[in-house]
Parts: sequence; C-alpha cells; structure tokens
Amino acid sequence: MKPGPRYTPLVESLPATVPFVGPEAQERSRGRPFKARLGANENVFGPSPRAVAAMEAAAREVWMYGDSASHALRAALAGELGVPPGNILVGEGIDGLLGSLVRLTVGPGDPVVTSAGAYPTFTYHVAGYGGSVVSVPYRDDHENPAALIAAAAETGAKLVYIANPDNPMGTWHGPAQIRAMIEAVPDGTLLVLDEAYIEFAPRGTAPTIDPEDPRVIRLRTFSKAYGMAGARVGYAIGAAPLIAAFDKVRNHFGMSRIGQAGALAALGDADHLSEVQAAVSVARGRIAETAAANGLTTLPSAANFVAIDCGRDGAFSTRVLEELGALDVFVRKPFVAPEDRCIRVSAGTPEMLDLFERTLPLALAAARGG
Repeated sequence: MKPGPRYTPLVESLPATVPFVGPEAQERSRGRPFKARLGANENVFGPSPRAVAAMEAAAREVWMYGDSASHALRAALAGELGVPPGNILVGEGIDGLLGSLVRLTVGPGDPVVTSAGAYPTFTYHVAGYGGSVVSVPYRDDHENPAALIAAAAETGAKLVYIANPDNPMGTWHGPAQIRAMIEAVPDGTLLVLDEAYIEFAPRGTAPTIDPEDPRVIRLRTFSKAYGMAGARVGYAIGAAPLIAAFDKVRNHFGMSRIGQAGALAALGDADHLSEVQAAVSVARGRIAETAAANGLTTLPSAANFVAIDCGRDGAFSTRVLEELGALDVFVRKPFVAPEDRCIRVSAGTPEMLDLFERTLPLALAAARGG
C-alpha cells in the first residue's frame, strides 16, 4: 500500500473529533428524523421574506463567485452600526471568523483563556493551531470576567474569550461589566467578545465600544436572530489594522454570493427581526412554564434558548437528554460540571414546544427509573 499524506506532528497528536455532532448525523445513526429540532439554537421562525427573495434572485447568478470583499454588506453594516467600513469584516459565520482569528494570533504553545464549558468551537480552533487553552470555571452559571482577565494576566494569553450572552447557559453581563473587562485587558491580550445572541438580550446589553479600540474584537452573526444559519454569514467589528490583517489568512472567496445577498436584505428588514424577537420571548416563556410544571427551574436567558436545571448531576441530565431523543426531541446540554446538570432547549415553534411539553415528563420519569 502506498503511503498517505504526511501530517504535521501537531495534527498527528490531535484526536479526530468535532465540536458538535449535528442533528443530521444523529438522525442517520438513529434511523429516523427528529420531530422537534430544539438543540442547535437555530431560529426556527426563519429568515425575512425579503432575504428569501434576495437569495432566490441571487441563485440565478451563482455561477459567479461572491464579492471577495463583501463590499455592499460591509457598507450596510457600517451604516447600521455607525462605524467606518474599515472596521467591519464579513466571514463564514462566527466559527469561520474564530478560525481566522486564531490562525492570525495563536502559534504552538501560545496560551489563550476561556471558560470551562464555554463555546467549544473556539478551543477546537486553538487546538488545531497548537495553542494552549487555560480554562476558568463559571461563577453562579455566568462566565466570570474578573477570573478570565486574571488568568490572561497570569499566563500572558494572546486571546481571552467571552460570549455575552453566554452559550450554553443563556446568562449575560451588563454593559458596565463588559466595559470594565475591556479596561482590564492586559497589554498584548485581545478580548474576543462573542455577541452571537445580542439581538435577543435586553436593550442596552451591548456596550458602546470605540471600533478602533485595539483591545477588543466583537463577533456577530446572521445565524441566530436573522434566521440564516445555513447561509454561514458572520461579521467582526474591530480596529482597522486588525481587520486588515485578516486579509493575510482569510479565505477571500469563502462567502457565497447567495449568502451575501440574503444577509444584506435581512439587515434591512427591521420589522421581521422584531417579530422574531417577540416569538423567541414567547417561546422562552413556554419552556420555563413546561419546566416549572415538572418541578424544574430555569436560568434567566438573554438568548434564543433556555437552560433547564434538571436538579441532579450531569449523568442524570444526560439520561434526560437521551430519553428526549428517544421520543424524537433533539436538545443539547452543557459539557462541564456544575453547568452540565442542565439541558439546553432552543426556542421552538408552538408545535415543537407542544411535543416538548408532552415528552419532558416521560423523559424525566424514564431517567429517574420510573
């Protein structure tokens, strides 16, 4: 047999893993689809009709590559945010932007700081470029800004990551806490502020930040509130020299023409965004009511999902998750104790939440051995 490719020692040392096992892969292994898709924090209420129409029109031009600079979308985002276009970068979702950012800043052995159990795609990228991950625990089911900054100062971290609102817990910090965190960022450390769920948070949660502040880069997406997860469109807000540096490493033709057109149209449909925000608020209330009817508590959420405290340990919540899956309800859960005592349920349609309401007591009873 001829030898295969010669992988780098770093790649040879890595396990063959993915951050998440997608619902489609789970459906293939189980031999049937889920009836309620409540695990991926997708916006089940869908994109703006204007975005759909724009993507349909763009499909006729899909023989062309997308604009490598995403010029029109960057300009529209700049106008919406009140910043120069040079402070905006468009990329293949926050996941793609994180990959480019890590490639740009993290070399073998370089430390980065994050929370134990926080969004795993960030650490997946760090491992892929040989970085060293330093994790700090949550505090009261919130990421701990003071501990993150302290760990960054102690280790000389290149990056320190926080999501606000947080995934997987849905909790959040107010603008004063985030501004204080930025002010405390050590020299040579970049704060990565993941705001994927910011459109669902209370008004005023996002602090005012000078776009030219070299201490922080903000990441946002069209995957959540705008209902375009399948289009893979995210954007970063940062100092112009940092944004320009991405050109050294990014995939210049990674953005599809269809995705750019859809995102541009979605950005202009404020009414649809408001409708989605209202529907998510109703769904969060229903999830909390269903949990309470079963003797469980929920964490306050500023995202499009709710963490339900199953009242025991991670092994028990895993059984609940598995029993819900057996009843065709797809949910996920945090990975690290003590947050892993919870399951995480995405905002769903009334029909999906009806099924969740019917199946949760059955799953709890089965998990308890009843």
